[in-house]
Amino acid sequence: MSCHQTNKSVVLAFYKAIESANEETIGEVIKEFTSEDYQFFGVHPFNELSGAEKVTEVFWKPFMHAFQSLQRRQDVFMAGESIVDGDNWVTSMGHFMGLFDNDWLGIPRSRKIAMVRYADFNCVENGKIVKTGFFCDIINVMNQVGINPLPPETGHSFIYPGPRTHDGVMLDEHPKAEADKTISVLNQMIDDLSALNVSANDSYPPEVLARTWHDNMTWYGPAGIGATTTITRYQEQHSYPFRQGLTDKVFNGHVTRFAEGDYACFFGWPNLSNTPSGGFLGFPGGTIRADMRVVDVYRREGDKLSENWVIIDIPYWLKQQGLDILERTQKIVNPSC
Repeated sequence: MSCHQTNKSVVLAFYKAIESANEETIGEVIKEFTSEDYQFFGVHPFNELSGAEKVTEVFWKPFMHAFQSLQRRQDVFMAGESIVDGDNWVTSMGHFMGLFDNDWLGIPRSRKIAMVRYADFNCVENGKIVKTGFFCDIINVMNQVGINPLPPETGHSFIYPGPRTHDGVMLDEHPKAEADKTISVLNQMIDDLSALNVSANDSYPPEVLARTWHDNMTWYGPAGIGATTTITRYQEQHSYPFRQGLTDKVFNGHVTRFAEGDYACFFGWPNLSNTPSGGFLGFPGGTIRADMRVVDVYRREGDKLSENWVIIDIPYWLKQQGLDILERTQKIVNPSC
C-alpha cells in the first residue's frame, strides 16, 4: 500500500470517528488523530488555530452543537504529493448535512436540514494529521435560512452537485501518469491567469481560457458570486467582474497543490492580494488592499479542465475592508444571540 492509500485510510477513519462523536466527545477524536503541534487554517471567523484543544473549542464543538445528526457527504476524495513542498495531503470536498437545530455564528437556527458546503485538506505525517485547511461557505448557510448579506450575485448559487462523471471519491489509487496530465493542465491555466495579472488585461478574449478549459466548462463559485457554465458565460458572470473590479492583483502561491487521476486541488493562505478599486460583489470601489483565501478543486476531461469547485473566504476579505458580515447579520436578525 502506498503512503497515499495509507493516508486516505487515516483520514477516512478520522471522518468516521467524527460522525460517531458528539459535542462532548469530539475533543477526544481530534486529539487522537492529530499531532501535538497540529495547525488548523480555517475560514473567518476561525482563522489560524494551534492544537487539538483549541480547534475543538473554537470550531468543532459549536459546529456539532448547531448541526445535529451530522453526515459528511463527499463528492471528491483524493490524495497526493504537493508540488509546493513535497508534503502528502488528503482532500475531501462535498457537504455536511445536518439538522440546523441551534444558532451558529449568529445565524439563527431553522430546525430544518441544512447543507454546509466544505473543502477539507489534511496533511498527514507518520499516521497523524499535522495540518488542516478547512473551508466552508458560510454565506451559503445564511442563504438557506433566508438571509442574504450581499448584493445580488452575478451567477447563481445553490446546493452544488458533485462531478458529472460521479468518480470523484477515489478510494483506490490512480496511475501517476494521469495525475501528471492533470497537474500540467492546471499549472498552465495558473500561468495564463498570472500573465493576465501582470499585463492587467482584464477584458481578455475567450481564446485565453480555451487553451486549458472546455467550452462547456462549469464553475461552481461561492455564494455571493454563484455558479456559471460555458466559457463565455463564465467570463460575463464571474471572470470579467472579478478581474475588472479588482486591481493590482498579485498571486501569492499555494500551501498545497496536487493531483490524483483526473482531479486536482489547491488552497492558499492567502492565494491572492488585490484592491477593489473597481468595485466587486456589487459594492462601491475602495482603496483598501486585502488578501483572498481560496480553495479550488478541478476535474479534467481529456486534455482540458471541465469542472471547478471554488470556495473564497469572502467574510475574511470583507472584514479586512471594515465590513464584518457575521457581526452585522447577528445584530440585525439575531440580536439576542
